[in-house]
Amino acid sequence: MAYGNGAVPEVAAAVALRLRMRMLLAVGIAVMGCADQRGDEAARAGGGDTASSAPRRGRLISATPIASKSDREIALALRDNGLGPTGSNAVDLYKIVYETIDPAGQKTIASGALAIPRGVAGALPLMSYQHGTVVNRGSVASAYGFDVESLLFGGGGYVVASPDYLGLGDSPGLHPYVHAASLATAVVDMLRAARAFCAERSVGLNGQIFLLGYSEGGYATMAAHKAIEEEYASEFAIAASAPMAGPYDMSGVMRDRFMSDAAYTQPFYMPYVVLAYNQVYHLADSLGAIFRAPYDKLLPGLFDGEQEGFDINRELPSQPKELFAPGYLAAFQRDSLHPLRQALRRNDLYDWTPRAPMRLYHCTADDLVPYANSEVAYNSFRSRGAAQVELVTLSDGGHMSCGYPAIIKGKEWFDSLKK
Repeated sequence: MAYGNGAVPEVAAAVALRLRMRMLLAVGIAVMGCADQRGDEAARAGGGDTASSAPRRGRLISATPIASKSDREIALALRDNGLGPTGSNAVDLYKIVYETIDPAGQKTIASGALAIPRGVAGALPLMSYQHGTVVNRGSVASAYGFDVESLLFGGGGYVVASPDYLGLGDSPGLHPYVHAASLATAVVDMLRAARAFCAERSVGLNGQIFLLGYSEGGYATMAAHKAIEEEYASEFAIAASAPMAGPYDMSGVMRDRFMSDAAYTQPFYMPYVVLAYNQVYHLADSLGAIFRAPYDKLLPGLFDGEQEGFDINRELPSQPKELFAPGYLAAFQRDSLHPLRQALRRNDLYDWTPRAPMRLYHCTADDLVPYANSEVAYNSFRSRGAAQVELVTLSDGGHMSCGYPAIIKGKEWFDSLKK
């Protein structure tokens, strides 16, 4: 569920070198402690610690200036990315480190980027932008600087919070990929840290919260919207959310796509999911019980946080199901109560009723995250009476080509609702 890192042209040349040099924290996938089946519930509750070391979720640990751009520089950068000169103010970018919880509810840290508009009168809306799939922990805005979304929305007068997610940026361990509960807590706690930063720096906020993301970011947006309305409604008021091209039906549409005989152009997605879910739900006692040789030994090194997706893809078969040990695959395909099937179901994101306005954006010819994901979510929401949810069908473009058009549409909608 990838969609570029969005780095603007003037920093793109430096990104590759910087990513290779980032040796932040060692990652040991094969020997990681695994959260049990209670992990999601503990993460939602924020519990699992003693009173003396209880997590202070959203506590701002540090804020470091990264870069600044003038309105003219933003206009040129957006034009170079084919988005037009839509910025109207300067933007300062900061790296934020904040306290949050891991999937088991234990205290940890996470990082993100925070874009602050400069020279804008009045209180500003706060937007959380959720990025798409990355595996290299340095492929995030807090590490490489401005991305297109920070320029586009920051230049348009939004304070933009861009969480790196757990396991990326300064956060230790393997990223819990498409794990709904921990994506939601990372977003919620980044919003808290952003508010704390703005209070310290006398940046006025108008109370509006906007959520937007593409691909895994669309999934994270949906997860955060759900969590905020169900658990944090007294703290945040969502003005609107725009989940884009996300895998909301993990147990149905995505399972069928991963198990298909058709080639998949990003085969690293499936083992990324399984490694993450094994860490959270303890699917098996060893990777050898899940993956066939040599992948059971190869995959931990590939997902050490130092590789890029294209590096991993070169080592994998084009059909994701070929990674599995034959016995594990057969059991998964025949048993509806198989642990991996249950983990996928626990991370479906359509079995609830949104209250705030939501627009689902998706291209019909999406080759990686099928359009049916948005159809399933939309139909479920509407059947539950969520009349304020819309499905915006874009062109017949593929997953990679649909990102910027969707984000531009989302910004146009947010601008119409902005105070």
